[in-house]
Amino acid sequence: MRQHVAAWCCALALSCAGLASAQIAPIEDLAAFPSGALTISDIGKDAGKKTKHEFTVWLADSPQRQAQGLMFVRSLPADRGMLFIHAEPQPISMWMKNTYIPLDMVFIDSSGRIQQIVEQTTPHSLDLIRSDAPARAVLEIAGGEAKRLGLHAGQQVSHPALEAR
Repeated sequence: MRQHVAAWCCALALSCAGLASAQIAPIEDLAAFPSGALTISDIGKDAGKKTKHEFTVWLADSPQRQAQGLMFVRSLPADRGMLFIHAEPQPISMWMKNTYIPLDMVFIDSSGRIQQIVEQTTPHSLDLIRSDAPARAVLEIAGGEAKRLGLHAGQQVSHPALEAR
């Protein structure tokens, strides 16, 4: 019996050590992230409607900031968001681990246009949220905002980081 207890304690210690190494870097205050204005507007035949939506976004500009994202955020104003940019278009997958609020994920193609929107993601879910095609960026906004604002595929997203190559 004593051997079984000792073996169980060793197994528990090893599994806890694995959990500790799976943690991300210390959480950084969002105030330290670069931030700026992002605009979503209609283009082409819809441009005459002059629909323009403005957000202030934090830029997830490093692997650590991309890993953190909006984890542990308890509320997000309607005009705020986080922008994740990749150097080249690629398949993108994200999850909602440690994310307390539903988000809308707006996938952006290499020309800066919305290619896909995943609405009302489930807080704390480990299910992967994937782009349908290679994407250059993802904008995360409060859950329900994409529908409320009438965001849709084809709209133009403007932010200085999207224009930099």
